[in-house]
Amino acid sequence: MTALPTPHPNECWLLEITIRAARADDTRWNQQCAALRAVSSYDPVTQTWGTRIGAFDLANLNTLQALFDAARAFGTDIRLQAAPVPSGWTGPSFVSDVEVAALLDAKADEGRPLGRLHLA
Repeated sequence: MTALPTPHPNECWLLEITIRAARADDTRWNQQCAALRAVSSYDPVTQTWGTRIGAFDLANLNTLQALFDAARAFGTDIRLQAAPVPSGWTGPSFVSDVEVAALLDAKADEGRPLGRLHLA
């Protein structure tokens, strides 16, 4: 399940993605970890994987697709949250505006699993 990000008005922000690997047998666990390792970093303190996105470019869309695939294949829990740009961040960032907020609202319904399309 994913939480809908809420951009902060008049600030630069990133899409912060927190990933919790699903329990699995050794083979599937290793496959899941390999998929996550390719697009995120592991934090041993929180025992979660994570990454940040500041633009919807091809590389970041591929990252999101890899996470959607992991959620579908392994039941990986993916959480999205708007977060302020940390000091030292050198990559691109989003600027809160109506267009990005509308895109996020249109693409995510509360309670809808990540990667699932809305059925009208």
